[in-house]
Amino acid sequence: MSAGQIAALIAAGAFVLLVILLAIPLIKLGRTLDEATIAIRKAHEGTDPLLIGANDTLTHVNTQLERVDGITSNAAAVSGNVSALSSVFTATLGGPLVKTAALSYGISKAIKARRAKKAGKAPRGKGSKKR
Repeated sequence: MSAGQIAALIAAGAFVLLVILLAIPLIKLGRTLDEATIAIRKAHEGTDPLLIGANDTLTHVNTQLERVDGITSNAAAVSGNVSALSSVFTATLGGPLVKTAALSYGISKAIKARRAKKAGKAPRGKGSKKR
């Protein structure tokens, strides 16, 4: 056996050793990829019921939002009606009611002034001060 053949045998042995050392991590990586594939399949199978439930929930929420929209539009109509009613009340009863209050106040002031004049006292009003 020559020196070249011995060197070739050593190189071949080193190459075999290198292949064996690299094969172990590659086998482990393959197992890891298999486990990852299985986990992804299980996650995919589990998402179908979840997505169906989310879809049902969104449908229910949309139904409730439509009801709330109807309630809000009815509330807006009621507030508009109340505003119109208060405007009508103010226009029809507010003016005469203020005039009636002013008239009754004026009459009571006139009666008090007349009674004070008959009694000989000066009427007490805003301009006169008690000393």
